[in-house]
Amino acid sequence: MPTNRQIHLDNRPTGEAVASNFKLVVTETPALQDGQVLVHHHFLSLDPYMRGRMNDSKSYAVPQPLGQTMQGGTVGEVVESRNPRYIVGDKVVGMGGWQEYSVVDATQPGALRKVETTHVPLSAYLGAVGMPGVTAWYGLVKICEPKAGETMVVSAATGAVGSAFAALSKARGCRTVGIAGGPAKCRYAVEELGFDACIDYKLHKDAASLSKALKDACPNGIDGYFENVGGMVLDAVLPRMNAFGRIAVCGMIAGYDGQPLPLSNPALILTQRLKVQGFIVSEHMEVWPEALKELGTLVATGKLRARESIAQGIESAPEAFLGLLKGKNFGKQLVKLI
Repeated sequence: MPTNRQIHLDNRPTGEAVASNFKLVVTETPALQDGQVLVHHHFLSLDPYMRGRMNDSKSYAVPQPLGQTMQGGTVGEVVESRNPRYIVGDKVVGMGGWQEYSVVDATQPGALRKVETTHVPLSAYLGAVGMPGVTAWYGLVKICEPKAGETMVVSAATGAVGSAFAALSKARGCRTVGIAGGPAKCRYAVEELGFDACIDYKLHKDAASLSKALKDACPNGIDGYFENVGGMVLDAVLPRMNAFGRIAVCGMIAGYDGQPLPLSNPALILTQRLKVQGFIVSEHMEVWPEALKELGTLVATGKLRARESIAQGIESAPEAFLGLLKGKNFGKQLVKLI
């Protein structure tokens, strides 16, 4: 059995996460038992939600245990199998974590999913045709409830979720506006992802300035907003929301270091009769087949061309993750392990 390199959470962050919170560990892979398969990971996923799980605090998911492999999504190839449903060479998606290999009990429902890579690249199953894509689909379709001609807005517009949101929103006939950081990301949002407009939040020192830019980009107001950031961005969006607007709250990356995120004008939720709903996509597994079918078709037909930022080697995962939290990635952040 192969030697396996893993990244463990060694200690919990105080405030901002740092590289010393993580530890590289080398272990021996155990022999397979009946029903198990050995997966060699090709890519592992880095996602903002992982930062919240590093804290030992009440949340929608249990904290990441100390001294254990960081948890997260992976795609790879079956290299040994003691399960009749899987053969060597099968390409699979799972939650193998920050390590090069995983031993998976493939008898457990949902532990592994076979995927085809003829029309969809393997890495896309961690982004556009994976959890981030389904996240965008659920927030848009089930919470923002778009109607043709309406205006939809998403923050972190060029990330894995925002990229999928654009394709899904445009497919439903909506004016689609992004918020992203930097001129290169905003150009990519419009020229490659199909956004009608993209606002560079880095050009705005406060919510009032950003809100004015939103007014210009959304002359008919905002009907649906997909929230990934919180803080100043949410304060800028709320005054632009139309009556009976819908806000899907997916992430609050501005507050992941533990600081509170006060809302400057919550009365707008009442006066505009807004629906504000948080959601966790893993609690809605019933929509995954429908969402993945649409997302896979968008990727296979070239209507969704999401960019990837790829770090090389398991040892690069901590710094790549910290960069993700600061917006240094361009598109879906992955670590390539082969």
